[in-house]
Amino acid sequence: MPHTDVATQQKTVSISRRGREVQGSPIRKLASLAEARKKNGTRVYHLNIGQPDLPTPRAVFDAIQGLDLKTLAYAPSNGLPPALTAWKKYFAHHGMTYDERELIVTAGGSEAIVFAMEAVCDPGDEVIVFEPFYTNYNGFATIADVKLKPILLSIENGFHLPSEQEIEKMITPRTRAILFCNPSNPTGTVYTREELQRLASIASRHGLFILSDEVYREFAYEGEVTSITSFPEIRDRVIVLDSCSKRFNVCGARIGVLASHNDEVVSTVLKFGQARLSVATIEQLAVAPLLSDPEPYTAPIVEEFRRRRDAVYEGLAKIPGVTFYKPEGAFYIVIGLPVKDSEHFAKWLIEEYSFENETLLLAPAQGFYATPGKGMNEVRLAFMLNIDDLHKSLRILAAALETYQKKF
Repeated sequence: MPHTDVATQQKTVSISRRGREVQGSPIRKLASLAEARKKNGTRVYHLNIGQPDLPTPRAVFDAIQGLDLKTLAYAPSNGLPPALTAWKKYFAHHGMTYDERELIVTAGGSEAIVFAMEAVCDPGDEVIVFEPFYTNYNGFATIADVKLKPILLSIENGFHLPSEQEIEKMITPRTRAILFCNPSNPTGTVYTREELQRLASIASRHGLFILSDEVYREFAYEGEVTSITSFPEIRDRVIVLDSCSKRFNVCGARIGVLASHNDEVVSTVLKFGQARLSVATIEQLAVAPLLSDPEPYTAPIVEEFRRRRDAVYEGLAKIPGVTFYKPEGAFYIVIGLPVKDSEHFAKWLIEEYSFENETLLLAPAQGFYATPGKGMNEVRLAFMLNIDDLHKSLRILAAALETYQKKF
């Protein structure tokens, strides 16, 4: 018999379309370059990621150390009873009434968003978003096989919402929901009650779900945040997506929640939860005391970030050519730079530039948009650093822009 080359009979393999299309994180994509600069002795100021630098409340570690468990067992798929009760108390503190049966504890707010998309959308359905938006919405939509329909906001008015008519132009027979973050990551915008009323009216008129990402609820510097749950006419179509991460400085705990008065939504999400089994037991128990009585923990954190917001706003006013506004909440701001390509600028900063042996890591804003070509000259700053370091960072940014404009 003639010899057969086995290698010629092998078929090639390839990853999925989903895998090819999922977006890499613009927040983390330059992180490896930053680590290389640090190893070479350059100090890097991280303005790229929303990781609060303040200490985690001692109560979290005390709760962990006080646990007396014979077995570290699976939690119920909807969440441990103490965690569900704690979330109920937390929402009640903010004037939002939920029963434990209307809550699903999730692995951070991220899982809540994916579950919500998968619960209300079939493959190929559409979700309206306002860009710039939290960049991982892109990745979540790819995982859920959902299409994001972006509506462009403007830096000129601090990224507030357009008219009902402009929003309604984007609605098609495949539109299933509107997804937004309030206060906003990445812009720091806090939507007014009137703006939220627009969304409630549209959702009611067109039969849409509202997916409301409220993980920065406490971080409001010009007044109270209005929740979309304030509109009873859409009670059955609101899905609140929330997380402990930022308000308590417990990003690594990965404890979030999905809340809805729609029984069908909750029962559907529970099935997704059963498929992934459960959320970490210890972390649920550890954050329960904070959720049950949040104000002592959140109030000082919010005041610190108010001071940081003000420092950033005042510092940006001293940099020629920068377009900016005053963030009303969260701890982010999107700024326009006098450059053509902010990603090239950010990469140059972290690879080549040094000011007194220090440099910056920024998050290019293109990845916070779904529309190709948008945000090309913008970056997101996360004001995570102490005020002295923020002042230094903005001095570095001013000097770097001056050098970059001469060089390129």
